Amino acid sequence: MAGLFQKLEFEAFRKGITPRSKESRAWFMNKAKNLNVSRSKLMKEDPIELRSRPAVGKMYMYFYDPKHKETLPYYDRFPLIVMVGPAPKGFMGLNLHYLPLAIRAKFLDALLDTINNERYDESTRFRLSYEMLKRASKLKAFRPCLKRYLSSHVRSRLAMVPAPEWEIATFLPTADFEKASSSEVYKDSRRKMRA
Repeated sequence: MAGLFQKLEFEAFRKGITPRSKESRAWFMNKAKNLNVSRSKLMKEDPIELRSRPAVGKMYMYFYDPKHKETLPYYDRFPLIVMVGPAPKGFMGLNLHYLPLAIRAKFLDALLDTINNERYDESTRFRLSYEMLKRASKLKAFRPCLKRYLSSHVRSRLAMVPAPEWEIATFLPTADFEKASSSEVYKDSRRKMRA
């Protein structure tokens, strides 16, 4: 039985959508609005690979319970991150869920300009660093989504999203915000991007 990733890819193929194009990002973004996605099922789906440790430049989704959730204005319990690098007792990641879909699509375009090759296989990764994010004006959307995650508060294995599925995963409605609605989070993110 085909999983969600395969179904969406097949449907896009049948419609003549060219993968990894602005047209395909718009199509997936529009298609995702009407989906009802089970986060736990998605993590077990083919071609997702469960990992214990994240690798820099790869995309992951996982369940998370923040250490300081009582004092945070809001947080995402199911981050979708691009791993930027290690941090004390954890790692830094760009949680794409903090961006409204239209900005997320543009940010993904900019991130794809940083990949190390265009094979879209297991060797493909984003080439990112905090210094590079700060310098690149087209990557300014990183401000609201760069987060530090503590390894001890990750509540599942890390589900690595393979490179061919990055586009689909980016637009799936899997964000699980606590203490604020997505519209409130997006409003705050836009403010942070202007700062």
